[in-house]
Amino acid sequence: MPGLAHYMAQYDHEHSSGWNKLLHGLGIPMIFVGIFLLIFMKWIWGASFFVGGWIFLLLGHKIEGNHPAFFQGPIYLLVGPIWVAKEAWEFLAGTHRSSASEGTSEGTARSTSEASAQGTTTKQS
Repeated sequence: MPGLAHYMAQYDHEHSSGWNKLLHGLGIPMIFVGIFLLIFMKWIWGASFFVGGWIFLLLGHKIEGNHPAFFQGPIYLLVGPIWVAKEAWEFLAGTHRSSASEGTSEGTARSTSEASAQGTTTKQS
C-alpha cells in the first residue's frame, strides 16, 4: 500500500491551478466547520458551510479541468485536509515552492536574464 508521500504527490499534481488551490484552501475548512456546526445542532449554518465548501471544491476542479481526487479512492478525503494544511503552512512560513516552470528552459532563461540585468555574469563550464 502506498504511503502518505505518494498520495500527497498525486494530490499536489492534480491541484496545480492557483484558483483551485485557493478554492480548496477555503472549501476544505468550510466543510470541517460545517460538520462541527452540524454536530452541535446549528443545522442551517452547518449545512450552509458544508454545501458551500463542496461547491468551492467542485468549482476549483471545474476551473482546473479535472475530477476530484476522491473519485480515485476515499483515502483522498483524508489527504485533502493534510494537503491544505501543508500548503497553508508553507505559505505562512514563506517556504512555498516556486512555479513549475523553474528548472525548465523558460525558468533558466528568466534566471539568466535577471542575473544579467543585475550586472552579474554567469560562468558556463
